[in-house]
Amino acid sequence: MLRWVRQQLGFDPPHQSDTRTIYIANRFPQHGHYVPQKFADNRIISSKYTVWNFVPKNLFEQFRRVANFYFLIIFLVQLMIDTPTSPITSGLPLFFVITVTAIKQGYEDWLRHKADNEVNGAPVYVVRSGGLVKTRSKNIRVGDIVRVAKDETFPVDLVLLSSDRVDGSCHVTTASLDGETNLKTHVAVPETAVLQSVANLDKLVAVIECQQPEADLYRFVGRITVSQQAEEIVRPLGPESLLLRGARLKNTKEIFGVAVYTGMETKMALNYKSKSQKRSAVEKSMNSFLIIYLIILLFEAILSTILKYAWQAEEKWDEPWYNEKTEHERNSSKILRFISDFLAFLVLYNFIIPISLYVTVEMQKFLGSFFIGWDLDLYHEETNQRAQVNTSDLNEELGQVEYVFTDKTGTLTENEMQFRECSINGIKYQEVNGKLTPEGFSEDSPDGNRHGLVKEEELFLKAVCLCHTVQINADQTDGADGPWHANGITSPLEYYASSPDEKALVEAASRVGVVFTGISGDSMEVKSLGKPERYKLLHVLEFDPNRRRMSVIVESPSGEKLLFTKGAESSILPRSKSGEIDKTRIHVDEFALKGLRTLCVAYRRFTPEEYQEVGKRLQEARTALQQREERLADVFNFIERDLELLGATGVEDKLQEKVQETIEALRLAGIKVWVLTGDKHETAVSVSLSCGHFHRTMNILELVQHKSDSTCAEQLRQLAKRIKEDHVIQHGLVVDGTSLSLALREHEKLFMEVCKNCSAVLCCRMAPLQKAKVVRLLKTSPEKPITLAIGDGANDVSMIQEAHVGIGIMGKEGRQAVRNSDYAIARFKFLSKLLFVHGHFYYIRIATLVQYFFYKNVCFITPQFLYQFFCLFSQQTLYDSVYLTLYNICFTSLPVLIYSLFEQHVHPHVLQSKPVLYRDISKNAHLGFKPFLYWTVLGFFHAFVFFYGSYLLMGEDTSLLGNGQILKPNRQMMFGNWTFGTLVFTVMVITVTMKMALETHFWTWINHFVTWGSIVFYFIFSLFYGGIIWPFLHTQDMYFVFVQLLSSGSAWFAIILIVVACLFIDVVKKVLYRHLQPTSTEKAQMYSNRVALSDEFIALQPLSRARNQLSKISVCKVTEETCI
Repeated sequence: MLRWVRQQLGFDPPHQSDTRTIYIANRFPQHGHYVPQKFADNRIISSKYTVWNFVPKNLFEQFRRVANFYFLIIFLVQLMIDTPTSPITSGLPLFFVITVTAIKQGYEDWLRHKADNEVNGAPVYVVRSGGLVKTRSKNIRVGDIVRVAKDETFPVDLVLLSSDRVDGSCHVTTASLDGETNLKTHVAVPETAVLQSVANLDKLVAVIECQQPEADLYRFVGRITVSQQAEEIVRPLGPESLLLRGARLKNTKEIFGVAVYTGMETKMALNYKSKSQKRSAVEKSMNSFLIIYLIILLFEAILSTILKYAWQAEEKWDEPWYNEKTEHERNSSKILRFISDFLAFLVLYNFIIPISLYVTVEMQKFLGSFFIGWDLDLYHEETNQRAQVNTSDLNEELGQVEYVFTDKTGTLTENEMQFRECSINGIKYQEVNGKLTPEGFSEDSPDGNRHGLVKEEELFLKAVCLCHTVQINADQTDGADGPWHANGITSPLEYYASSPDEKALVEAASRVGVVFTGISGDSMEVKSLGKPERYKLLHVLEFDPNRRRMSVIVESPSGEKLLFTKGAESSILPRSKSGEIDKTRIHVDEFALKGLRTLCVAYRRFTPEEYQEVGKRLQEARTALQQREERLADVFNFIERDLELLGATGVEDKLQEKVQETIEALRLAGIKVWVLTGDKHETAVSVSLSCGHFHRTMNILELVQHKSDSTCAEQLRQLAKRIKEDHVIQHGLVVDGTSLSLALREHEKLFMEVCKNCSAVLCCRMAPLQKAKVVRLLKTSPEKPITLAIGDGANDVSMIQEAHVGIGIMGKEGRQAVRNSDYAIARFKFLSKLLFVHGHFYYIRIATLVQYFFYKNVCFITPQFLYQFFCLFSQQTLYDSVYLTLYNICFTSLPVLIYSLFEQHVHPHVLQSKPVLYRDISKNAHLGFKPFLYWTVLGFFHAFVFFYGSYLLMGEDTSLLGNGQILKPNRQMMFGNWTFGTLVFTVMVITVTMKMALETHFWTWINHFVTWGSIVFYFIFSLFYGGIIWPFLHTQDMYFVFVQLLSSGSAWFAIILIVVACLFIDVVKKVLYRHLQPTSTEKAQMYSNRVALSDEFIALQPLSRARNQLSKISVCKVTEETCI
């Protein structure tokens, strides 16, 4: 009873079995003992908040940030004890930061709610009570029979029951799920395929048992039990029976399916991956600086508290006549008084921690990320794709990359396959004018112009045409003659395939005379030299990355049972017992050396007894609900043996445009490139050489084909020794998957030592998880380098997520890599612009932003600390509370934000043409200890000049007071602490704004507006604030102070003098360093300035004179390039 109550309250959820039982049309058993399983409803929820939990949940998340929590504590301290500043000074900036962040996150979540409501409210048709009922998507329940029409999207995960076709098949495209645009065929079981009307489906009595929801799009294990005339028929259900939510129905009028997974349990929803939070190196540096400034704050507070009590040790200062203590203060505990004073000083100096830094950084990252998407240089016109930013948190990390891990196929290459060569029965062939020609023959030679195909060639081509997952556009397969017209001329068939290799091979076979014309029911149709043949498709043994092969079992027109299989040579050749195995192996290696992708093709004939055994084992494995995949793997291995080798194919995958130039630019930038691919050794090396990853002059070392730890370790030691002894400047390393596993198991340190001494590393025969392991190995090494992984396929997702920065290529292998990446680009060549320009700019901008924020807050709060030496550490504030509150929010916030969005310290073309400039910012150079120390010391120096300059010029010399009047009876009234504090504050606002102007190299009208506008706004605000008696303020300390201060010409002189004194040393330092010890970046700045001036000058010239000027500048650029 207690357990039931706990389950109802949600504290003790009921045990969930490994499978779910679904009664189609929700026809549950009539006996009273059955308790229906509870399933999720069909609402999709991508939002994070609700109306009820937004405030508490958002506040909880925001106060998990150290700075926000710190200011909350300070605010509470101000409320609890008597502090020198108003709680508003901490509360208002905190409220501003929290509110801005909450509004941003709330707006983003509102957009998600809006999108969810649109999806959940979409109209759908469900079979209920013998008819079609229109309802909303969110009302679909598990077990409902749903009707979907052509070009509609599936609203839930459905098991296909029937379609408008007799065989119960339908075509779908899963482009929105995995990006694959090819049509996939799904089939219903025969017992339900015949139920094509609503009335018949309403009478269906069936039960589906299947696995619980999981995220794998390509895995589904289940079985359906159909009750027909007191007989129960059990059929297996696999991925070919499951229609996924988000996929679209194509080339089929309508289908009916039963909902098995709904809402957040659909495979699409389970693939809403909440990626692990990646933190940039800048953010880590920012947190380190924050801790250092917290230490400075605590030191100043403790020192002030100690000095206060040291000062008050003298009786005359302990209780002066103008500030007598109350009886309660005299009797209070000294420890409590010490703690109270310490907290008061903590509150007084707390602004040294910049609370608005976080919100400014967040805005900079969010707004700055739009520039990547807007960059026309990253737009690919052929595919109409622009760069995409999936996370803005890592913009500056693009400027810190030290290692690039790249996939080969589809990333360095086009993933557009073209058939080049094949080997049949030990003879090499090439395609010449639509004919297979043996190597060494041509059309002019006596045997070159052959008619027809020999038996082995025809069998090989039939194997290629039957063993695949290629489909044909449905419009072309209609009619009796298919694609053949009455006059015998063929119309080109449009093939669809999930694998570009398969499509290239089937198209090549059709060109040389064996044409795959489509699938009709359970038959595959082939035309060999115009003669149609029909093969009954009995079984498909699907491809998987472990077996690295796929097979089909067919029945030939003569009734013979045949197995055709194709796959990697490492998985086919060991299983072959006959055929020209040795010759084919040599040909495969030759193809690979040319950079071709290779596949081997083999076949097997079954006796009736063998086939009966095969069918029985397959049926048992496919209907198993437990360990189905392991059982199927065992059966597949049993079937795919004793093969007769037919031959091998060689398909070319072209390199993408400018791959070689991009890899060379990365190398010049100090970035090491590793290629991680699943291709065989020879193919991978050939492509590495052709794309410039390996140079011909490079000393290529190999760690391949090792089977034991001892041999692997010995080879590693020899390689390490060879690298030390060899005087070749550059080394390249080739390692395969098996050797890598051995190296990582026991000899990780030695392996890393070898790799780091190589300028290029190629890992071949890599499994997806091995790619991630290699990335993690470098990422967690003692040097902690910043890594970037780039790929285009689902097999690259693990390494993309593991690397510091993951980039997806919008290629032909789907969109899984793009969905799981931080950034997405259309071509590999765009990587150079992304890193050398955008990455460089983002890093410089945010590095300056962070340092500047700490600098201006040191300038802000240090005079407050110095002022305590002049007021007996009485915790008297130097600035008015309104100035305390608005300093970071209004007076100094916009110039640095605009700088961090638009700054271009070097011309973009110069950055891209000189990759070596990337080295200047590597290893977090601008946020290291030296730059941090420089900005901090500069902040303290400026603060001392503000305070003591104002004190010396205004505090002692009365000639600088008033309107030329030296003595005034109300001198103390006119020049009190508020006037002094206002003078210091005025000098400070002007100086820190001018400092930002000095750091700016790229001026736009927006920079001018916010820089000079911030200073003007401060003066207007101060005049307005001090010129009116505000009724809601308790005190009017600032009344007429600013007006009185500015009425003195001497005060203006003091302001100008102090500002110049502060900035003069900084300017001199910049000029001297630029001329005496210029960095390569500073040289590039001078060069880019000349280019920019020349460009402006040319724009004003007539066309003929402009051409002459261009030729002169091109000569100037060449000479400048050599000197830089």
